[in-house]
Amino acid sequence: MKEKILRKLFLGFIQIHILYHAKKEPIYGTWMMKELEEHGYKVSPGTLYPLLNRMEREGLLNKTEKKVDGRIIKFYTITDLGEEILKEATKKAGQLFHEVKGKERSLD
Repeated sequence: MKEKILRKLFLGFIQIHILYHAKKEPIYGTWMMKELEEHGYKVSPGTLYPLLNRMEREGLLNKTEKKVDGRIIKFYTITDLGEEILKEATKKAGQLFHEVKGKERSLD
């Protein structure tokens, strides 16, 4: 039960993370899974690829396909809407972080 609740909560963080990297440079699924894993998120292809597709449908990401070593790789970059959402989400996450960390210190 705990894992399921945390997974739902972390999905928002993962989307912010995806937007952040897609703003810096084109990203692709395998690289993003490794990047997320470095930050403690265990995301399977069955979770990540539908998420990337949904973010594209919602207008947050643009997808381009390139042939690399005989395979088609889907690369994602951030859209203008994605940048607006990232900016607002970053602001809200920062405010929440400072509030929670401040209260955590006062509880010690």
